[in-house]
Amino acid sequence: MGRDEQKEEREVLDSIFPDEIQDVNDAEYRVAIALDVKKEDEDESPDPVILLNIRYPEAYPDEAPRLDITQPPNAARYEHLDVQEDKVRLLEALQPTIEESMGMAMVFTLVSALKDAAELLISERQQAIQALKDIESAKAEEEENRKFEGEKVTRESFLAWREKFRQEMAEEAARRQAELEAEEKKKRGPKEEKKLSGKQLWQQGLAGNTIDEEQDEGDDALEGMQKLKVES
Repeated sequence: MGRDEQKEEREVLDSIFPDEIQDVNDAEYRVAIALDVKKEDEDESPDPVILLNIRYPEAYPDEAPRLDITQPPNAARYEHLDVQEDKVRLLEALQPTIEESMGMAMVFTLVSALKDAAELLISERQQAIQALKDIESAKAEEEENRKFEGEKVTRESFLAWREKFRQEMAEEAARRQAELEAEEKKKRGPKEEKKLSGKQLWQQGLAGNTIDEEQDEGDDALEGMQKLKVES
């Protein structure tokens, strides 16, 4: 394809990229490529733009075009893409397209391939950053959950806890019983001495003594009455 054919491709590209293409000279021009990237809702910054610079060799398209990738003058640095550092990788990504298109007009295809390669690179970096954030978030959540997990229960630890719990409950019951008894004693006041019943006297071994004492008193009284009768 000679210069006439190269001019024809250039005219077709002008109709496809009316606002994006700019001539440098008869055999060289550049195409501005706006990249579609994922942004946060509050991010109102413009999409990044890269420039694909194309220079036709005399034998193009039987010979590959001379390509370079730059950014617009005074363009703000984009966080996930550095043209100077990423140029080699992006140009390498175009090689399969160049090899497949040899002998044919290929600039439109190269523009599409570069756009895809740059957007993929940005997406991979964004995903890597998000993955790190997710890992950090998961670690923070795990640390927070550990505060509520406590010690893992085993059979031995459960038995020890149960024994301690029972002991504490018994001690608490004894304490409450002592408090109740002390309260009841306080309400009753000093205890009056109770007179023992006959059964209580017998149970305590006092009943026999009482009966004997009463019997002796009765015998003495009878004997005294008899003496009175004789004397009279």
